[in-house]
Amino acid sequence: MSRRAWLLFGLMAVLWGIPYLFIRIAVTQVSPVWLVFVRTGLAALVLLPLAAPRGALKGLGRQLPWVALLAAMGVAGPFLAISYGEERIPSSLSGLLVAAEPLLIAGLALRVDTSERVRGWRLVGLVLGFLGVVCLLGLDLGPRPRLLAGAVMVLLGALGYAAGALLVKRRFAGYPPLGVATATVTASALVLLPAAALSPPARVPSPAVLGSLAVLGVACTALGYLAFYSLIGLAGASRASVITYLNPAVAVGLGVAVLGEPLTWGMVAGFVLVITGSWLSTGGRLPRRPASPATAPAGPSPPRPGPPP
Repeated sequence: MSRRAWLLFGLMAVLWGIPYLFIRIAVTQVSPVWLVFVRTGLAALVLLPLAAPRGALKGLGRQLPWVALLAAMGVAGPFLAISYGEERIPSSLSGLLVAAEPLLIAGLALRVDTSERVRGWRLVGLVLGFLGVVCLLGLDLGPRPRLLAGAVMVLLGALGYAAGALLVKRRFAGYPPLGVATATVTASALVLLPAAALSPPARVPSPAVLGSLAVLGVACTALGYLAFYSLIGLAGASRASVITYLNPAVAVGLGVAVLGEPLTWGMVAGFVLVITGSWLSTGGRLPRRPASPATAPAGPSPPRPGPPP
């Protein structure tokens, strides 16, 4: 990959590894609904001026019901579930649980995408990955209802991301990713506006919380989309998708270093099993160097990536 691609790769490892830390900070003073409204609203304010002049939103008006469904299932829903979950569990554990998204995509595809057949090493990967989730829930949380409830919420968020990714593949394959991202974050903010108006913070949030909200909206969501799509253009979709396996390590490192969260053997074992299982269940191959335009084979465009965490 080029130097610029490597720089974008490093940037993405940070942008999609840090949300869990800032969500954990923000939910100490603002409600999850208000947090997600501000996050999606800020992202919409950044992306709309970029998408509209480029015609990235063209044709999406005919897909409004699907845009609304994708916004609810793939953006607002997961953002809310993860934020509610992080009121109960450490940010590092949240990052590890969301890493199960590729496993959930493979599992859902068995029912909704007949082109997917999980067998051999892919089946082994699914089993290993879900054992990793069980390891995280059992060894790290044990019989503690509040923590288990938070973990289940985060897993529901990952399930929403997985369902959203499959919906994008089926309904938005021919649309510019920037347009789909802009439409869904804008729709999410509009839908959450009434609920956010009813649950404002009891007092003006601290500078740390205000900064966390700004980072989540502008950096993790808006800039995260732009950087990821740029990385796809430079390195190809397969190489860009490897970022999925680095985000949890960043989340754990920040949780331990900044918030003083514990690093347990259950987390280490679960992390290894989830990442190995995700890699195997999605093909178990190292990403190839993208072909040059002159030699690239003709065929359908690669599936679009899901939203950031």
